[in-house]
Amino acid sequence: MSAGAQSAIDEFLEQEQHKELLRFTTAGSVDDGKSTLIGRLLYDSKGVYEDQLASVKKASVNRSAGPIDFSLLTDGLKAEREQGITIDVAYRYFTTPKRKFIIADTPGHEQYTRNMATGASTAQLAIVLVDARKGVLPQSRRHAFIASLLAIPHVVVAVNKMDLVEYSEEVFDRICRDFREFARDLHLKNVYFLPISALEGDNVVSNSPRTPWYRGGSLLHILETVPIDLNFGEDMRFPVQYVVRPTLDFRGYAGQVASGVIQRGDAVMVLPSGRTSKVKSIVTFDGNLAEAYAPQSVTVCLEDEVDISRGDMLVKPSRMPHVSRRFEATVVWMASQPMNVDQPYLVKHTSHQVRAQITRLHHRVSIDDLSKIPAERLELNEIGVVSVETHRPLFFDPYTSNRTTGAFILIDPVSNLTVGAGMIAERAEREDRKRGGLAGVEFERSRLTAAERWERAGHRPVTIWLTARTEVAYLLERELFDRGCMVHVIADDVESHLLPELAKLSSAAGLITICTSASDEQAERERARDLVGSDQFFDIDPQSLSTKDIDAKDQIAKLLEARGIIRPDDRGIGGDGI
Repeated sequence: MSAGAQSAIDEFLEQEQHKELLRFTTAGSVDDGKSTLIGRLLYDSKGVYEDQLASVKKASVNRSAGPIDFSLLTDGLKAEREQGITIDVAYRYFTTPKRKFIIADTPGHEQYTRNMATGASTAQLAIVLVDARKGVLPQSRRHAFIASLLAIPHVVVAVNKMDLVEYSEEVFDRICRDFREFARDLHLKNVYFLPISALEGDNVVSNSPRTPWYRGGSLLHILETVPIDLNFGEDMRFPVQYVVRPTLDFRGYAGQVASGVIQRGDAVMVLPSGRTSKVKSIVTFDGNLAEAYAPQSVTVCLEDEVDISRGDMLVKPSRMPHVSRRFEATVVWMASQPMNVDQPYLVKHTSHQVRAQITRLHHRVSIDDLSKIPAERLELNEIGVVSVETHRPLFFDPYTSNRTTGAFILIDPVSNLTVGAGMIAERAEREDRKRGGLAGVEFERSRLTAAERWERAGHRPVTIWLTARTEVAYLLERELFDRGCMVHVIADDVESHLLPELAKLSSAAGLITICTSASDEQAERERARDLVGSDQFFDIDPQSLSTKDIDAKDQIAKLLEARGIIRPDDRGIGGDGI
C-alpha cells in the first residue's frame, strides 16, 4: 500500500472518530411503517451493504411492498417476517458525511411496550410515526408519553403514508393539531412535524416535490442538524464498579463517569461514608488523563487510603446528589405478573443493588388523556407513580436533570427478571414542610436560664451540622459524653426535613446536638441556622475534616474548645481518670 493511500485511510478514520453520534429511536402504533421508514432511510442514504440488499430483494419476492420490502432491513426474526410486524428491538448503525447514527427500531404492539421503553432509554431523539389515514392512536400517545418520561430532548412526529391520502395538507394539519393538543402537558422540549411516505421515499432523505406546501427540511436533514443533548448532567457523578488492586502499590477505582467532569487534583467526597480526598491520577489503557468526562470509563486513584467498594460514588463535596432511602418515581411495569405494594424487589441503580419495596402506588396514568387513575396495582405495560423505600441509602438526582443517576430498574428477587423501569421524580415540597413539622410548638417557654444550664452541664447549647459523616457524629457523641456533656445525635438518611425543628428543640433544652444529614441540603442547613441562631450553629465543612474518623472527631472537639462551647479536656491531669 502506497504512503498516499495509507494517509488517506488514516485521515478518513480520524474524521469518522470525531463525528458526532446521534442515537434515535422509532415509535408509534402497529403498522404505522416504522421499520419501512428505517429501511428506506438506510437505503437512500447508502447505508446498506450489497449482500444485505441482495438478501432483502430475495426475501421480498411475493410480498406486496414492491421490489424491495424495506422493513426487512430491520425485521430479521423469522416470526417478524412471517407476521409482518416488529417484535424485538433492532439496532442499526449508519453514517453520513456529517454524523454517525445508531437506530433503535422498536415494536408498535401494546404488548411490546416494554421493548419500546428499553430501546428509547438511551435515545436523544424519537421519531413518533402516525398513519395519515388513522391519525393519532392510543399507542402513538403511549409512546409519546414514554418519550417525555425518558426526557428525550427531540421528538419528530412523522405523518407517514401521505401517498395514501394524496399528500393532503389538510390531513397533515389536522394530525398536527391533534398531537399538539395531546402533548400540551407532556413538556416535550423540541417537537418537529414532518409529512413523509416511507414506501415512496418522500421527505425521507430529500424534500419531495409532492408536498410543495411543506417548508421544513427532510428527515435526514433534521437528524443531521438537531443539537445533540447528551443530558448527562453537569454535576460530577462517578459510581464505582470495581476496585482495581493488581499490586500492593496500586489501588484504583474503576467505573464510568455518569455525569460531569473529573480532573486530576479535584477534591472529591466518597458516598456513603462522607470521607473526602483528592484525585491523584486518572488511569486508562492508553495512559493517564488530565480529566475524564461522561461517558468515559476510567480508573480513578485517590491521594488518601479510603475504604471504597462497588456501589459507592465519588462526587464533588459542593454538589452532592440526594442521599436517601425513600423517593418517588414513575414506573413502567414490564412483567406479566402485576406490581403489588409491599412486595420485596431489588433496585438496580448505577452500580448499586439494594433490597427495596414499593410502599405506595399513588396513581396510574391514563394514556388517553394523561389523567391520574386510582389503582391498587400495575399490570403489564401500565405506567404509575410510586413511593419506593430501600434498605440502604441511594445516591440519586431527579431523572430530568440526570438520566443516569435518576434511573433504576426493579428486579424480581426470585426469578431475577427485570419487572419495571423507573425514573426518579423531582422532590415536591409538601405543605407540611412549608408550615414546618413542629409548627405551633413553643421553644422558649423554659424558666431555666442559660447560666443555670451552663453551671449544671458545663457547656453551652450548640448545634453541629455534619454532612454525610455519620460515623464521625457518633464518635463525637461518645467523646463529648465521656467529658460529661449532655449530647445526642440526630441522624437523617431519608430526607425527612425535620432536622432544623428538632435541632431547635434540643438547643432550647441546653443540649449539644449533632445533626448528620446524608445529603448536602443547603436550604435545610440555612433554615436550621435561622431557627437555632447563628451564634449557636456550627456548619462543619466536610472538606476540612480528616479522612480518618477519629482525627475528624478530634478536630471538631478542638474547635468547640476554641470557641468556648465546652471546657478544655482535663481528663488525666493530676492523676484524675487514671
